Amino acid sequence: MLPLPNRFFTFALTALLAAGVASWDGRFTGARASAALEAVATAPANVAAHQQATAAGSVKFAVIGDMGNGNRRQLETGRRMWTEHARFPYEFVITVGDNLYGSQDVSDYERKFVIPYKPLIDAKIPFYASLGNHDEREQVSYPLFNMNGNPYYTFTRGGVQFFALDSVVMNHEQLRWLEDELGQSKASWKIAYFHHPIYSSGLRHGPTLVLRTALEPIFGTFGVKVIFTGHEHFYERLHPRYGIQQFITGSGGQLRTGGLRRGSIETAAGNDTDNVFMLVEIAGDVLRFEAVSRMGTIVDSGTVTR
Repeated sequence: MLPLPNRFFTFALTALLAAGVASWDGRFTGARASAALEAVATAPANVAAHQQATAAGSVKFAVIGDMGNGNRRQLETGRRMWTEHARFPYEFVITVGDNLYGSQDVSDYERKFVIPYKPLIDAKIPFYASLGNHDEREQVSYPLFNMNGNPYYTFTRGGVQFFALDSVVMNHEQLRWLEDELGQSKASWKIAYFHHPIYSSGLRHGPTLVLRTALEPIFGTFGVKVIFTGHEHFYERLHPRYGIQQFITGSGGQLRTGGLRRGSIETAAGNDTDNVFMLVEIAGDVLRFEAVSRMGTIVDSGTVTR
């Protein structure tokens, strides 16, 4: 493991400046580099049966991203999310950005968000959004995204603290806030979620190296155990780095068939053949996850131990 200083903020800012940016802006900057990751990012064998039981008193949530296009696949994935809730009663949903594509007026929020997830909204299951590069900044004030006007924020459920970050515009102020919040956190689990992946086997985008340089040591220093990202329009579970498990869940409505680099040394499991969302449960020191396809197949599952 690389040595990590007790206070990383100064180093993170130095790294950003060394990369030639006073702030990272994922809308306009081409700082996404494809690492030389060689080939198979194939999905594991399908899990034969869904697990039915969830632990009493655990924290249960769903993860989705890159979804808001209003097309048939998004609608079908939304219906599947509601169907799965009967056996896996998650309490809230986090989004890893690109909540809406294209125009984003009042009718678009209805067609690209409210209609696809109406059963969840009617059941009072809250969404906690983060922003992607296709999202207009005004989304921070949309009540159903629960961002309360902030592009980055934190909230706690049980012994789990979530940090929703703005990877589209990553600046000094946000890095300082993140380090301060993580330093004050007493949570058993610290989970970060944001749009641009710091590791990826994607052929289209690949890893966002400037964000990796700035964020990964902060996560390591302050004990972030799991991160969820999107941007790549497929599902990927990466091999852990520095004790941190990363997931890419960027096929909630969009799908880039064949978008995973085959044979990537980074990939533990992946799926680029159907739309996927995640179901996650944390009980004590164990996080249990399932990646569920639009058609109801569990394409990946496993545990992460704190």
